[in-house]
Amino acid sequence: MQDNNIDVNYVADLARLELTEDQCERFSGQLNKVIDFIKQLEELDTDSIDPMAHASPIYDVMRNDVSRPGLGSEIALLNSPMTSNNQFKVTRVVES
Repeated sequence: MQDNNIDVNYVADLARLELTEDQCERFSGQLNKVIDFIKQLEELDTDSIDPMAHASPIYDVMRNDVSRPGLGSEIALLNSPMTSNNQFKVTRVVES
């Protein structure tokens, strides 16, 4: 990073945000602190560290696929505002 200054007004305009002058100054200071921290991280020697996607290992959590009884159509249809022939009735969405 060559330039420490971020045009907060430009970024706010891209995000369609209306910021006051006080907010722009505050965010500019906060963003400069972030950039300074990133510069500190760039100084670290990471050649011996393997790349990783997450800071801690993540594993898929799987549960056993166990069959369970369902609600049944009568109970499921109790919450429906419209039914027809023991089925949910919905507003037509396909135009002919």
